[in-house]
Amino acid sequence: MKSHRILFFPGLLFILSLMGASVAAAPPSLVKEKQCDTCHRFSREEPEQAGPDLFFAGDKFQTEWLKQFLKQPETIRPAGSSHDPGFLKGQPEMKSPHLAVKTEEAGQLTDYLSTLKIMKESKPLSLESLSKGARVRVKILFERDFSCIACHQSYNLANQPRGGVSGPSLTNAGNRLRPEWVYQWLKNPEQFRPHSRMPLYTFDEETLHRLTQYIMSHTKNQGRP
Repeated sequence: MKSHRILFFPGLLFILSLMGASVAAAPPSLVKEKQCDTCHRFSREEPEQAGPDLFFAGDKFQTEWLKQFLKQPETIRPAGSSHDPGFLKGQPEMKSPHLAVKTEEAGQLTDYLSTLKIMKESKPLSLESLSKGARVRVKILFERDFSCIACHQSYNLANQPRGGVSGPSLTNAGNRLRPEWVYQWLKNPEQFRPHSRMPLYTFDEETLHRLTQYIMSHTKNQGRP
């Protein structure tokens, strides 16, 4: 019987992988040690926390960015969290910056967070560069037609950050986020966060693809979006 159990477990993992299910690794002791679970949810069943949900971190974040962020945190939400009591009044609760960890710890946490996935559709997107004309058209969609700029920082024509601060900044989205997650978030944000403040739009396929291209073109390290 023992040998059958040993053979069954890998078989189960193989079947789950074919079904698209994600088998997350056990959380490292660092999660408790650094008290990450006091600000973030690591499963949908946990009570909502002040920080962003991390049970789909593997779908959402690029690993190199995540590792660097854990070592040297940067401000992503200029106005603070929407859970802050004074958020809607423009008076977010002031908190200390995100905890920074050592390089080895950042690697361990990144390895674990990368296993947390819920997306069923994760086909790689082929994102060619936008032509100048196409970029102008999608910029109009982003800023005027759908008013994304009202909540998110983007870039103006002089490549300077501009826009609202109630949502996360998109000025480094091309390095921070995975394009497949951006696409799925735009398509249906409620699959990740049922009570999200993100509007639920009905985008056609071309618009979804163009907006994803545009958002992913925003990178700080290139000095321009």
